[in-house]
Amino acid sequence: MLDVNLLEKIKKRRSIFPHEFNSKKIDDSIIISLLETANTAPSHKLTQPWFFKIFSGKSKKKLADELISNHHPHSELFNQKLHAKFALSSHIICVCMRRDKNQSIPEWEEIASTAMAVQNIWLSCVNSNIGGYWSTPKSIEKLDKFLHFNQNERCLGLFYLGMYDSIKNRNLPRKNIKDDTEWFN
Repeated sequence: MLDVNLLEKIKKRRSIFPHEFNSKKIDDSIIISLLETANTAPSHKLTQPWFFKIFSGKSKKKLADELISNHHPHSELFNQKLHAKFALSSHIICVCMRRDKNQSIPEWEEIASTAMAVQNIWLSCVNSNIGGYWSTPKSIEKLDKFLHFNQNERCLGLFYLGMYDSIKNRNLPRKNIKDDTEWFN
C-alpha cells in the first residue's frame, strides 16, 4: 500500500519565490536538518556528489556582489532585484556537485542525484512556513574561484530559502501523465 500522506506531501511541493519571503531568519539548526535530508538522496555507486555552500547574514551581500560583477550586460535593475531577493532570503544555498574522481558513472547521473538532494530539501519544507526556490543565474559558471572549487566541482544553482507568512493559492496545470505513458506487457 502506498503512503497517502507522503503522496500528498509530494503533491504540495512548490516554489516559493524570494519576493514572497518576509526576511525572517531561519535557525541554522533547521538548515542543518534540511541538509541532512538532502544527504539521504540516492546516488549510483554511492558517489554522493552533492555538497553545499551556505550564505547567510553579511555573506549574502558578498555573493550577490560577486554575481553582479560577473553579470553582463551590467544593469542597475538586475542589481536591485538580486539584492532584494538576497535581502528577503534567510539563506542562499549554492547547490554544488563534485564528480566522482574515477568518473565511474555518467555525469548526468551525478547531476540527477544532486537534483534529488535538492528535492529532499524542498519536500522537507512542505507543511511549514519555510519556502524554497531554485534558480540558476547565467553568471553561475563564473563563481568557481569565488566558491574555492577544486577540479571536477561546479555549482548547479542557487537555492533560496526563506520564511513566509502566507502565499497565494496557485492551481498550476499539470499535464495528464497518462498521455505521456506507454505500457508494454
